[in-house]
Amino acid sequence: MKIAVLVSGGGTNLQAIIDAVKTKKIKNAKLALVLSNNPDAYAVARGDKAGIETLVLSEKNYRSRLEHAKALVKELKKRKIDLICLAGFMVILNPYFIRHFKTKILNIHPALLPAFGGPGMYGHHVHEAVLNSGAKFSGCTVHFVDEGCDTGPIVLQKVVPVLDDDTPKTLANRILKFEHQIYPQAVKLFCEGRLKIEGKRVRILKRCRGCYESSYNRQWR
Repeated sequence: MKIAVLVSGGGTNLQAIIDAVKTKKIKNAKLALVLSNNPDAYAVARGDKAGIETLVLSEKNYRSRLEHAKALVKELKKRKIDLICLAGFMVILNPYFIRHFKTKILNIHPALLPAFGGPGMYGHHVHEAVLNSGAKFSGCTVHFVDEGCDTGPIVLQKVVPVLDDDTPKTLANRILKFEHQIYPQAVKLFCEGRLKIEGKRVRILKRCRGCYESSYNRQWR
């Protein structure tokens, strides 16, 4: 199964997926492409170092979001990509793009969706909103991408306590460790064909044929 990871920044979640493929935690999968909109993204260097093909397509070089989306789709289709992983990709995906890869796009969000998601909820903005709300728990979510903003079916979540002395930075750093766990786990489940979307819910299929389990937070097997 060919995987493309779309990135804009440092790429620590990309690295977690690279490591999981390398150590065979994710089997029957190949990281075929690291694609960025930012030529200065360190994630591109991570891809080069791992021997993965890298490509930069900046939206600044296209007349519109749609033209950029068409270019992205063309390159991904050319490489026969089976799964797209968004890992800090700071581009609002055009519906044209999403329709071409329906149920084949995963994203990681640094909060417990559907809370603290939607337009403007990314990076430190998420953690500031959590702290300002007085919430006692936050966490991270892996979900399928649909045409809404952070509204797709949820695959996995991890709950992380909010501490009394937390700052946006300390909360972000603590949640990030768990992002690095559940994102590769979700990719593994996808590559094994064990994710079944039923409306807004995602069932995690057991290894045996014709049966499933509903827990979102299974450990690696």
